[in-house]
Parts: sequence; C-alpha cells; structure tokens
Amino acid sequence: MDEKQKLDFLLGAVSPGGFTGYFDQVLAVKSGWRTLLIKAGPGCGKSTMMHRISDALVAAGETVEFIHCSSDPDSLDGVICMNRKFCIVDATAPHTLEPRYPGASEEIISLYDCLDRGKLHDAQSDVVDLFTKCSTLQERAGRYITAAGSLLTDSMRIAGSTANLPAAKAFAGHLALKYFPKNGNGGDEQLRLLSANTADGVLFYADTVKKLADNIIVLQDEFGAVSKTILRTLHDAALARGHNVITCYCPFAPWDKIEHLILPDLSLAFVTGNYFLSQPFEGARTIHCRRFCNKETLAGYRSRLRWNRRAAEELLGQASALQKEAKASHDLLEKHYTSAADFAEIDRITARIIASL
Repeated sequence: MDEKQKLDFLLGAVSPGGFTGYFDQVLAVKSGWRTLLIKAGPGCGKSTMMHRISDALVAAGETVEFIHCSSDPDSLDGVICMNRKFCIVDATAPHTLEPRYPGASEEIISLYDCLDRGKLHDAQSDVVDLFTKCSTLQERAGRYITAAGSLLTDSMRIAGSTANLPAAKAFAGHLALKYFPKNGNGGDEQLRLLSANTADGVLFYADTVKKLADNIIVLQDEFGAVSKTILRTLHDAALARGHNVITCYCPFAPWDKIEHLILPDLSLAFVTGNYFLSQPFEGARTIHCRRFCNKETLAGYRSRLRWNRRAAEELLGQASALQKEAKASHDLLEKHYTSAADFAEIDRITARIIASL
C-alpha cells in the first residue's frame, strides 16, 4: 500500500467562535456524488466503519482523505474519495448534518436500531451526566482557545501596522505569475484544516503537504499579517487562473486567515511557518515575511509580542488539558454505548456499503 494514498485532514475544530467546521461542503450538489451520513451514538463503531471503508478504497488503489476528529485524532469523522465521488461522514453533533436531497445526493446510515435501548435507559443518569460533563469541558477549552486567539490576533494586527502590505500583495502577484499558468475558466476549491489544538497539543498534518506537493514554499511569519495577505492573493489568483485549490484556514481564524494553500494538480503548496507550526520540509523554499515589515517599528513592540506568544501558548496548553479531560469523559460514555451496540449488525451494514462502492 502506497502511503501517498492516505491523506490526513480535519473538517472542523474548536475555534474562538466555538466549534467551527466545513462539513456542509459534503452536502453541496456535485454531479454523480454519493454522500452517506452516519447517525449513531458515541462508541457505536462509526469510526471503525469508516476505517474499514477507507481501507477497502485504499486497497482498490484509490487515494482517500482521512478526516480526523480534532477531539480525538485517532478517530475518524469522515472519509472522502474524490475519484469515486464518494464520501461518508459522522453527521452527529457537533457537526450535525441532514440530507438536502435525500436519496438523490445523500443517504442516512442509521445505527440507532443497532442499540439496546433498555441497557441505555438503565444507564440514563450516568449517560446524561457524562454527556453534560464532556460538553462543559469542551466549552471551557473553547474559552481558553478564544483567549489565545485574541492574543494571536492582537500580534497579527501589530505586525500588520508595521508592514508594507501593498508590497506583499504585489510580491504575491509575481509569485502567481511565476507558478500559476492559465488553465481553463475557473478552479474548484475545497476547504480543509491541517492543524488544530487537541488534547495532545497543536496538531499539524505536515505529511499531507509532502504527499500532495513536490514543490513547497514556506512563508515564515511569526505573526501572520504578511502571510495572510500573500496567501489570500495567491488563493484568488489560483482560482482565477483555473486551478483547483485546497484552502486550509488557521483554526484560530477559521473564516479569515488562510494558513496553507495546496494546488495538487501543480504539485505545489504554500505553507505558513511560525512558533506553533514548525515546517519539516527538506529542500523547501523559505520566504521570510519580516522583509515586508519595518524592523525598527516592530522591535518597539518586542515585549508585547513576546508576552502575547507566551500567554497564548499557556492558554492553549490549558485548553489541551481540558480537552484531555473531555476525552476521558467521552471514553467512559463510549463504554455504555459499546456495551449496548450490536456490532454483528453494524459489520453487516459496513459490508453492504463496501460492496456498493
């Protein structure tokens, strides 16, 4: 099996605005696509089902996107196979989805009938308490992430005030002319995340970039203002010149700041490097974004910028600790559902899905 067939992404994470995700994309009407929406409780085998389906696709020679859960990256929230025009996702909270065009575009895979309701009813008090505890801990983690995001945004604005952003935009325009040949009438865009704050700290799927791009350009930018401008300009130019892009936003500004831009058809990627995102890309070209900043003016903010980073790092660490507590509560919750699940029937449902691919 070629590891390049397996691409790791996220479609959502806890952000300063609460849980933010791009799961609605799977409901967009695209000719020929088949979307399966899984409905089930925790610990009912949703992730195992998706792992089995993804393994079958990879064994058949397909390239598959593994959509990980930011609360538990070892667990899957979805599987996408572009070549087969197929995706299957966990359609339960916090990324609840309902079919827009039932049967024509989407199909619900319900595992609720595979549950022993009597067992769960007997454990109702504990189940409710664990759901509540898990939700409360995730909300608290979100508040720490919100605070960290505010500090990082403050640093970005400080750096932006010292930067020649028109020059950065013009530079990006030159990069676009160099790297983006004209190709048709318009490109397609997929939204993803490559990083998130998790129970184990900041996660970054750098290997996915390596698998999709031979030519990697690192925008080294500790504060994000310049890279934000460059990446937005490159994003717009790539789409205008007819190239397909995978746009990966920053989890701390998930609708505002592009963090990475991948053009698989060109085997090209532009990635942001900073204190939280080390870039293990041997042979990559590095563009130091401080070249667009007034270094003397920026130096005047050195103490504040350093304090913001250290405080943000501490806040994210506290968020991770709370996320770890939430996962422990979720693991206990899963035990109730696992003991109540008919896995033989779930295996039969999984086998039918695999046979239909």
